[in-house]
Amino acid sequence: MSGVDHVQPPFAAAFTTLATWMFFFLFGHLRDLIRKRFVPRKAKGYAPIRQDYEDFYTRRMYYRIHDCWNRPISSAPDAWIDVMERSAPRGQAALEVTGTTKRCLNLSSYNYLGFAAADEYCTPRVQEVLKQYGASMCSSRLAAGTTEHHLAFDKEVAEFVGCEDVLTFGMGFATNSVIIPALVGKGCLVLSDSLNHASIVSGVRGSGAKVKVFIHNDVAHLERLLRDSIAYGQPKTRRPWKKILIIVEGIYSMEGEMCHLPEIMELKKRYKAYLFLDEAHSIGAVGAHGGGVCEHFGVSPRDVDVMMGTFTKSFGSCGGYIGGPRALIQCLRRMGPAHCYATSMSVPAVEQVISAMHVLRDKDGSSRGPAKIRQLHDNANYFRQKLQSMGCFVLGSSDSPVMPVMLFNPGKISSTSRLLFERGIAMVVVGFPATPLLSARARICISASHSREDLDWALQVLDEVSSVCLIKYARSPQVTHLIH
Repeated sequence: MSGVDHVQPPFAAAFTTLATWMFFFLFGHLRDLIRKRFVPRKAKGYAPIRQDYEDFYTRRMYYRIHDCWNRPISSAPDAWIDVMERSAPRGQAALEVTGTTKRCLNLSSYNYLGFAAADEYCTPRVQEVLKQYGASMCSSRLAAGTTEHHLAFDKEVAEFVGCEDVLTFGMGFATNSVIIPALVGKGCLVLSDSLNHASIVSGVRGSGAKVKVFIHNDVAHLERLLRDSIAYGQPKTRRPWKKILIIVEGIYSMEGEMCHLPEIMELKKRYKAYLFLDEAHSIGAVGAHGGGVCEHFGVSPRDVDVMMGTFTKSFGSCGGYIGGPRALIQCLRRMGPAHCYATSMSVPAVEQVISAMHVLRDKDGSSRGPAKIRQLHDNANYFRQKLQSMGCFVLGSSDSPVMPVMLFNPGKISSTSRLLFERGIAMVVVGFPATPLLSARARICISASHSREDLDWALQVLDEVSSVCLIKYARSPQVTHLIH
């Protein structure tokens, strides 16, 4: 979808959605007014530690349906998981675990290649290093947190992603939020896709750089911003920008769509801008050998100035990496706070990634790696095509393991989640403020560990639930994309 920031529901769905939100807001503010008038303040003499309007949505809307999120599990995140059942929502009270579990098909985890559960090659190696090194290094990489496994890890990741050198971190979110401020600052310009992840937004905000947002996946709008920014320079002074950094994602986590990498790469070279590519959801899951969107589109990773990715999806571990020219990585090793001060990745987590990459590159003596990737693509394309044929409005690109199903109305968030859970399917539902007001959705994550029987059974349940919840919007000719 080019030039699409969000989708526009049919008129009836848009009307009922706005009416539902208006009802929530009006009655929520009415209850707040009554509470202010008749409920005495507990801590007299103190200023409120938070204002009512700051958590209005959380108190009056989220807590009514907060059983749809944060469901604890008591098993590995494999194709099937054991979900711990909890009590029904009671205002803002915490949900209590009942002591029973429910066996559910897992359509919610980022376990794209199935490495998060027990693996015949990875698990024994992880257990062995756990015995030798323990669960944590309790030190940063700059101090005493580097082992021979970390050194081998850096080389393995650099070879896998196709970069000269890499810098690894123990947290994927922090990889963006901490490194972006080290790349750009005052006098720099960031051109960011409108649907970039919160970690990117956090990093850009903390950098002090000027940011301009281009319409999601709209290469023409990006070029206009590039051309105008170069022509007019910085505001007020009109001085040239110190540097211009374009930030995009390989696969957008809430849309399941791939970026238009070849076109963006052509613009980057034409206007001499830098490119930051976030491959959190695409590395390992896209491309014939798991090389991400660069391999998928036939783009050389060496042409991307800064490569970012995480190990929390396709590799079944934790942490993230920044890849690029060796000179850049050596600079970031001294300027990146996460490398200097944060605890290094545990050796078992490091070994999990190394072993998973060995499987994907056939270094384990088998051909399971490419077979896993083919299975993931087959499962994702099969499931997406079946959902579309039953009338669901599905976003996402071919081969993408992420496929949002549009719900639009916030009232359908809880009904869809609860009905699916009752029938044995664990699925993530997402609404405002994580999405635009009219763009609530259910997000399906497909794994190579799902069998065709698993997917067919899930499709039967989804067909039933989507009919009950009236979310087969694709059958309506009024469903269109809103282009800004």
